[in-house]
Amino acid sequence: MLPTFLDLASLNAFYREGGTPLDVVEAVIARRSALADKAVFITPTSDEGLRQAARDLMAAHPDPQSLPLWGVPFAVKDNIDVAGMPTTAACPAFAYEPAADAFVVARLKAAGAIVIGKTNLDQFATGLNGTRSPYGAPRSVFDADYISGGSSSGSAVAVAAGLCTFSLGTDTAGSGRVPAMFNNLVGIKPSIGLLSATGVVPACRSLDCVSIFAGSVADGTVIRRVAEGFDEVDAYSRKMQSRTLASAGLRVGVLTGAEREFYGNAEVERIYDHAITATEALGAKIVSIDYAPFRQAAELLYGGPWVAERLAAVADFFATHSTDMDPTVRGIIAGAEGKTAVEAFDGQYRLADLRRQAEKQWALCDVLLLPTAPTSYTVTEMQAEPVLRNSHLGRYTNFVNLFDCAAIAVPAGFDADGHLPGGVTLIGPAFSDDALAQWAARLHKALGVGQGIDKSAAIPEFSSALVPTEFLPLVVVGAHLTGMPLNKELTNAGGLLLKSGTTAADYRLFALPNTTPPKPGLVRVPGHAGSGIAVEVWALPPAEYGAFIARIPAPLGVGKIELKDGSVYSGFLCESYALSDAQDISHFGGWRDFINGGAGT
Repeated sequence: MLPTFLDLASLNAFYREGGTPLDVVEAVIARRSALADKAVFITPTSDEGLRQAARDLMAAHPDPQSLPLWGVPFAVKDNIDVAGMPTTAACPAFAYEPAADAFVVARLKAAGAIVIGKTNLDQFATGLNGTRSPYGAPRSVFDADYISGGSSSGSAVAVAAGLCTFSLGTDTAGSGRVPAMFNNLVGIKPSIGLLSATGVVPACRSLDCVSIFAGSVADGTVIRRVAEGFDEVDAYSRKMQSRTLASAGLRVGVLTGAEREFYGNAEVERIYDHAITATEALGAKIVSIDYAPFRQAAELLYGGPWVAERLAAVADFFATHSTDMDPTVRGIIAGAEGKTAVEAFDGQYRLADLRRQAEKQWALCDVLLLPTAPTSYTVTEMQAEPVLRNSHLGRYTNFVNLFDCAAIAVPAGFDADGHLPGGVTLIGPAFSDDALAQWAARLHKALGVGQGIDKSAAIPEFSSALVPTEFLPLVVVGAHLTGMPLNKELTNAGGLLLKSGTTAADYRLFALPNTTPPKPGLVRVPGHAGSGIAVEVWALPPAEYGAFIARIPAPLGVGKIELKDGSVYSGFLCESYALSDAQDISHFGGWRDFINGGAGT
């Protein structure tokens, strides 16, 4: 039976037990029909279209293991092209029929994912609240009086309500993050250009990012990696250049003093403080930063010349059809008329100045931890003051693309009566996406607030899917284990813990004499009938791996180590000549148990 939340682990288990994509789409059809919020979709895939997509997938790829997203349902924000479905950008007069899928949609479909429909949005992706659409205002899955967040409103609600495993949004000012908070989801805002924008109706083309909503960081990261890829057609497309972050002792910048603004929402502030405490408990170092330069940059996005880029995106349509637009959106875009090239350059100069000021804060920290949004509003409140309250929602999001950052929003808790959710966002430098995912996943797990509408849904444990694919694994057995004296050599190099395990039975462990700090030697002795030795498998960035290996002192070296589960990795072994005066400690089962309870403690 399918759970309320259709995460990847649950779907894969369902398929292993004999379920089929046809079963899944039947569940999607039923759930979509039963959903009270009828503003989520602009163009849903027809029931028969979903069934046929499932049949076609099963016929072409009968093995569920043949494709990474085999039979995974997803929704697409309706400013992203899906062949055979109109693209409206939430403006009926603008609608067109695309001849091909957007680059990212094509990659996801090729991986086996099934489109369940095109979702509602703030018109032309202009807004963070989800009320600026002639197709209605999707609501928070927790209270129909409250906004869902925007502009990727329908995309977030579709995932949170259990209609699909993930969805695509876009993010220029926070549209892939604010709806995540309001619906208890993870929102992944990749580095600019990591996901191609070919086939996406632009908002601010130089800043736009395709974003992902999912229930967990692990799921979102898997999906991001499938969707990403260099696209020579997109002038802003960039290849991943992985940037590491410390896996322990990360310096995390947080709000302080007058920059802590929650517009009277004490519950969101409490949730933020709780997330700070949880982050520190994970081993991070909390650092107070001056948010002023980030806030001032955020104000440029709508208050500066960048609004002219929104006009550039739809200039021909605006010239002839402005009366067909949502009044608030029309007013925002009309504000670009009369902007001059001088103002554009002045804006660039101001942004450069603010980036330089922000460098002083980045020198203090590795990443930022900010509230995703400082508060929430009812639909009635938002419609009463649509511009002011929308600007409140973007206080902690608008600067991110202007500063070329990666960001991951995670659920962080609920208000005192368990009613409305709050969220926080980890923000790092461009291309820190994979490293940021490590910390975001751990924080989400620590906060433990479920996935979407299912507050009790299990959050996945650490997944090797979160480790960059180019990282190289290494088995450690002694002083480099977690909590041991040399572990910092791994963490300082950007190393990530893949898993703990045990060697095959025929390994022995010796305490080497005259080593500082004390170190063991691992050797394989064919025919030895032991219980195996406790080890950890770490992964290092390629640029750090060689230097790390070169520092290993004799008699230690690197060779192949087989684990009990049959997997084989490179790891620390010891030359046999060094064992003549060494104490055999194999019966302790591992170095940690020996240190804690054996001789030499």
